[in-house]
Amino acid sequence: METRAFKNPYRDYDGTVACTQALFDSQGKLTAEFAQRLSSKIGELLAVMENGLKSADPRDCTGYTGWAGIALLYLHLYNVFKDPSFLQRALEHVSHSLKCLTRRHDVTFLCGDAGPLAVAAVVYYRLQRAQEADECISRLMQYHQTVVMGSGGLPDELLYGRVGYLYALVFINQQLGQDTIPLQYIQQITESVLASGEHQSKKFRIQNQSPLMYEWYQEQYVGAAHGLAGIYYFLMQPGFVSSPEYVHRLVKPSVDYVCCLKFPSGNYPPCLGDDRDLLAHWCHGSPGVIYMLLQAYKIFGVPQYLEDAAHCGEVVWRWGLLKKGYGLCHGAAGNAYAFLALYRLTMDPKHLYRACMFADWCMNYGKHGCRTPDTPFSLFEGMAGTIYFLADLLQPMKARFPAFEV
Repeated sequence: METRAFKNPYRDYDGTVACTQALFDSQGKLTAEFAQRLSSKIGELLAVMENGLKSADPRDCTGYTGWAGIALLYLHLYNVFKDPSFLQRALEHVSHSLKCLTRRHDVTFLCGDAGPLAVAAVVYYRLQRAQEADECISRLMQYHQTVVMGSGGLPDELLYGRVGYLYALVFINQQLGQDTIPLQYIQQITESVLASGEHQSKKFRIQNQSPLMYEWYQEQYVGAAHGLAGIYYFLMQPGFVSSPEYVHRLVKPSVDYVCCLKFPSGNYPPCLGDDRDLLAHWCHGSPGVIYMLLQAYKIFGVPQYLEDAAHCGEVVWRWGLLKKGYGLCHGAAGNAYAFLALYRLTMDPKHLYRACMFADWCMNYGKHGCRTPDTPFSLFEGMAGTIYFLADLLQPMKARFPAFEV
């Protein structure tokens, strides 16, 4: 694999208690010292972020690079630390976001208007402003029919497509209770996603190899952000597809097709037909494909999926400290979530140890000569995402990659 990463300077987990005793105990509970180190770094970075946001684009409402993302961070900090001042900050930022919605066809959680509306609904709900919360949810649901019909050539992927809207509904249910938005609304979207995938598979004449296929901007992407792995991850969530038969007949062979694309390194290509083994980011490569593999293992029980996911973990450990920075989409914080996902499934301390090492790297923010992202304080490219990860690490069993993991 050619590399866009720094050489990993950390000693790997060696199986001894000495290796982890300064970090966490045998139950995976962080030591008071390490938790304190994380918390004080969170406070320090928050101050830097708030100062930096003074010059951020006032019109960017999105979760990815804009104000909804900052609101989501504060909502998360409130959930972790229970400090009401964080909820107030979330309200300020999401109110700002609602004032500058795209009002275009962008309907997703990360890059469209669904994110600001969904985050606002939860913030209002937590503040016991039920009427405003309901209003946001009903505004969110106004897009539903458009998304199901796929008007305007709506793609299916996470950042700009159907599953990006689907996530907004899932987020509401995760935060406010599982049947806030009835399952049938989610199932109508997954039915459209399946129909679209079958249609494209026939169009590319590969239905014998992969019953489903998806493209974004004339490319068949593989990874979590724009590609197959991200879409299949959602199609394999229990109950999201109304008939388990579809999941077995359409999704499983399509997942197997992605598995066949694996490079000898254990990494995955960014697109079909691209044989350059370059990118190990959440958006392209192993750090995003791993969620599809772990979900496939949970649903189908095939040991090979877990083995492939473990290979993804090795790729992230070797090549995951990226020169691009510390962010979620293509940075060390986003890559570290792969270890947390492995840890939650296997309870192997190796994975939690590795996540802690990546956190150590992130706590030395700005000291490695990484390049500065275009939106240096945002949730998906910049510092807000790193803070989100450091806060998530305080409760490893509850950690979920934001705006993606169910």
